[in-house]
Amino acid sequence: MKTTAIITAGGTSSRFGTGNKLLEKIYGKEVIKYTIEAFEKSDIDEIIISANKSIIPELSSMFNHKITEGGSTRQASVYNGLKAAGQCDFVLIHDGARPVITPEIINRTIDLVKEKNAVSVVTKTIDTIKEVQDGKIIKTIDRSKLYNTQTPQAFRYDIIMSAHEKLQGQNFTDDAGMLEALGYDVYIVDGSYKNIKITTQSDIEIAKIFLK
Repeated sequence: MKTTAIITAGGTSSRFGTGNKLLEKIYGKEVIKYTIEAFEKSDIDEIIISANKSIIPELSSMFNHKITEGGSTRQASVYNGLKAAGQCDFVLIHDGARPVITPEIINRTIDLVKEKNAVSVVTKTIDTIKEVQDGKIIKTIDRSKLYNTQTPQAFRYDIIMSAHEKLQGQNFTDDAGMLEALGYDVYIVDGSYKNIKITTQSDIEIAKIFLK
């Protein structure tokens, strides 16, 4: 069975500041290199990068993997990656801006998706969560059932491809959410609190600690 990884790199890094966050260097290595290397060390058969057009030349010089142009939204970028994948059995979808992902988590995700068909890496919510309206706390939400979603998320290819075809033109920020909306069961894989997504400059400093 063939397992493909789609790495999303189609964003504009608008909240990061100057430059593209995926090309920011940590200890002399680009953020996206850490991400790709983790997948290269895992049980993945193929890696596809769905990238913003502006950084495709740089990525082409870094990697020998297939690169396709991303879309105007994350959902569109993933769909382009799925189309580029062609025939495979399972697909893992991962944010290029999560460089602290490990081969161990990736492999656990691969193992479970082959059994469950749709899975997402998550971490248990540890903060107390409040519901707020008009600046006033309405209630405290029971956190015992709450989890924070990370990536990779993994799916049987035909299921996630069908979901993207049915929900084209919408703006889901989470592929598991697409399947949930269509009534599919999605199961969880324990992730790591270190598996942060780089969004702002301060996240780079946190990633430096974890990657040192």
